[in-house]
Amino acid sequence: MEELNNNIQFKITEELLELVQELIETQDDKALKHLLKDYHYADVAEILNDLELEDALYVIKLLDSETTSDILTELDEDIREKVLQNLSAKEIAEEIQELDTDDAADIIAELPISRQHEVISKIEDEDHKAEIQELLTYDEDTAGGLMAKELVKVYETWTVAGCLRRIRGQAENVTRVHSVYVVDKKNKLIGRLSLKDLITAKSDQKIADIYISTVDSVYVDEDVEEVAKIMAKYDLEAIPVVDRNKTLLGRITIDDIIDVIKEEADKDYQLAAGISQDVEADDSILQLTRARIPWLALGLLGGIGAFLIMEGFQESFSKYAVLFFFTPLIAAMAGNVGVQSSAIIVQGLANDDVKGSINSRLIKEMLLAALNGAILALFLFLFVFFYNGDLLTAIAISVSLVAVIVVAGLVGTFVPLFLDKRGIDPAIATGPFITTSNDIFGILIYFLIAKLILGF
Repeated sequence: MEELNNNIQFKITEELLELVQELIETQDDKALKHLLKDYHYADVAEILNDLELEDALYVIKLLDSETTSDILTELDEDIREKVLQNLSAKEIAEEIQELDTDDAADIIAELPISRQHEVISKIEDEDHKAEIQELLTYDEDTAGGLMAKELVKVYETWTVAGCLRRIRGQAENVTRVHSVYVVDKKNKLIGRLSLKDLITAKSDQKIADIYISTVDSVYVDEDVEEVAKIMAKYDLEAIPVVDRNKTLLGRITIDDIIDVIKEEADKDYQLAAGISQDVEADDSILQLTRARIPWLALGLLGGIGAFLIMEGFQESFSKYAVLFFFTPLIAAMAGNVGVQSSAIIVQGLANDDVKGSINSRLIKEMLLAALNGAILALFLFLFVFFYNGDLLTAIAISVSLVAVIVVAGLVGTFVPLFLDKRGIDPAIATGPFITTSNDIFGILIYFLIAKLILGF
């Protein structure tokens, strides 16, 4: 069994799952506990995600709450929902009491309102209960909805000796001490304390004499994306949360920010792929259909629009049939350039790297697109001329390509900037919206320029 644990530290295999199921079926609780005790709670959660619900519940009820509380936070949301449905309010409360307040509030928030009150009423620790109830009042997309109440704080009036004694008591309830915050008598955040300065200071010195007055903080109603940007910019492992009066309310740690960044990346990736709802691969066919169909419908309308444009120029196909065969190329180039331009802008907006006015961005993109278009058009001109032998046709197709690339670049740049100004997630502009619109514009521009040059 030890050999199995050493070989499978991060990857859950069929062999391990079969062994767990065998121990559950034989109800060999001692062996099952011994097997799982050396695994990280995230690994145990991964094992439970692959088990039948009945078996997962068996393991959760077998292990102590100190272990299973952390496992609950790592379970897939749909599995956790089913597990919580099969636990009593008292059992859930026992799990909640072992968790930090932020994780506890997140789990309770997933329950129906009536069950939330029932679970909260079963929590025995009154302070813990009050802190969880406070966190539940904040919007989940704000710093308040992300913060934990557990932290280490000291008062500026304390001596170093008294401070050390009190820190030991506070640290017992904090999983990881990233910072020590300094507050005044009204609990307003005024600075932070260096552990080095605390250890090297004289025991009778006041904290007011050694604390660092500069400290980064965020307001409780700050959007979580802004919090993530601040912590990433300053390489912070934790950041204190305050209200508008600078009263210290809690702290946000880097593990929660990583979850935010991952969720935002997943959402943006799905938007870019034309999926309008937050879905996962294991969701039902109906859920996946609802998420995909809006943009697929847009693509269908775009295709109909392209068909109507081409139908308006059908008379030219008999004389310049070669134009028809280059239509997919023009549409593809328009879509690709638009997605490239929008992807760069969306990434820049996400990282706060987009500076200057919209006009300056558009001018830069126009020059870039014109240069790229000219290089590609030269190759296309040579190919068409040697293939078709008609100079005007080669010029018409090549000039059209340059124009289409420039317009696609401008659209791909302008749309995400416009959406961002309107408070709409610009990631939506990197998907089928840009591709479809540029396909239509590209085909229209292509035939208009060809008509102008060839005179049909």
